[in-house]
Amino acid sequence: MHQGDESHPVVDSHLIAKTSTQRMKPSEHIDNYYTATRNEHTAYPALQAHIRTDVVIVGGGSTGVSAAVELAERGFAVVLLEANRIGWGASGRNGGQVTGSLSGDAAIEKQLRQRIGSDAAGIMHTLRWHGHEIIANRVQRYAIKCDLRRGHLHTAYSTSDIDALQSSILRAQEAGLGDQVAWLDRTQVHQKLATPLYYGGVYNRYNIHLHSLNLCLGEAAAAHSLGCLIHEQSPVLSIDYGDTPTVRTATGSVTANAVVLAGNAYHRLAQHRLRGLVFPAILGNLATAPLGQSLANQINPDNFAVYDSRMVLDYYRLTADNRLMFGGGTNYSGRDIGNVAKTLRPALEKTFPDLIGVDIEYAWTGTAGIVINRIPALGRVSDNVYYAQGYSGHGIASSHIMAEILADALTGTLEHFDLFSHLKRIRLPVGPRTGSALVALAMQYHHLKHWVGPR
Repeated sequence: MHQGDESHPVVDSHLIAKTSTQRMKPSEHIDNYYTATRNEHTAYPALQAHIRTDVVIVGGGSTGVSAAVELAERGFAVVLLEANRIGWGASGRNGGQVTGSLSGDAAIEKQLRQRIGSDAAGIMHTLRWHGHEIIANRVQRYAIKCDLRRGHLHTAYSTSDIDALQSSILRAQEAGLGDQVAWLDRTQVHQKLATPLYYGGVYNRYNIHLHSLNLCLGEAAAAHSLGCLIHEQSPVLSIDYGDTPTVRTATGSVTANAVVLAGNAYHRLAQHRLRGLVFPAILGNLATAPLGQSLANQINPDNFAVYDSRMVLDYYRLTADNRLMFGGGTNYSGRDIGNVAKTLRPALEKTFPDLIGVDIEYAWTGTAGIVINRIPALGRVSDNVYYAQGYSGHGIASSHIMAEILADALTGTLEHFDLFSHLKRIRLPVGPRTGSALVALAMQYHHLKHWVGPR
């Protein structure tokens, strides 16, 4: 890779004419709580030129912008292409929780132990907790205003979940977080939350909740300040593979030494290698009208972020302006959720009876990328085309970890990249529609098993 003083994107002033390829129509941010309270409206220009650079990143969500910061800090010339707007996808629609919970942890740890033995424990600690460190340090370094707060509660929805949750405390203690975690029994949980639900929970002072769109926008601004060229409204139509691959949009192209695909569930590039690996799950989320300080303190006095122990779970937190943001009702079939507010209101009111009839001002959906055995998908499509996706609902922390591993690999340090890229993920030899149906059936089974299990 070119680094140092000459590491700047080279732009060919001859513009590319529109091709006959059907152009994907870019979209603006959706109307939700995050966009209504974002710090700034981004307006990075669409790509209108030939560019030569070190690395081109496709996708302007958490993975893409975090990778852009990592690479720009290390002296790479970087171009980032986003089909819509920075944070348009799940990065600007999620629940805003950064936790040490990790999808696929049992499968990951089993495979790591087979390969590297007892060293697997240290890698698992990194996967669970290093994302917090990256985010907190970056927020401080670049003065990103994203309402970052500490404090989280992972609640036991059933008595059968208590043992597993308590064992997670041991894992946190082994990672050096012993003073940051504690078990709360049923009475203590009800002292912290005005809810009739739950049989206990793990309180974690280290976990974070934040305004995820403002984090993403702030990181993009940081990358841009370091020389990264950002082009919004620039959907990539194709990739020309080779020693120096080229990605093409309708009005421009970028030739680079390496390509990073960071589109997660939203793009369909490189399907010859990635087909059957990641499937969409539609997440529903809402934000109530402002509750006022008194009612907010009544239902959640310590301002925890919360999610429960079910496979198909509910998650919620208070926002900086004292709204309740409440998510759940995940649809694993890939079909959209019709009326999000109507769908989620019963669960919200069951959780907090004090909020029965509360006004809901925002309701929206987003799409997460699900891997069948929940192991994040990291690897290469070709020698110089990389990808990272499939965080299965834990994207804020995981995306930052994977972005760092990608940057290490592009810098020549392949230890962690090789380790994770060789993990086995379950790939379904079917198309997206059939695969989504199979995922939905499996999740329905888990949901039913939890519903009929012991309370």
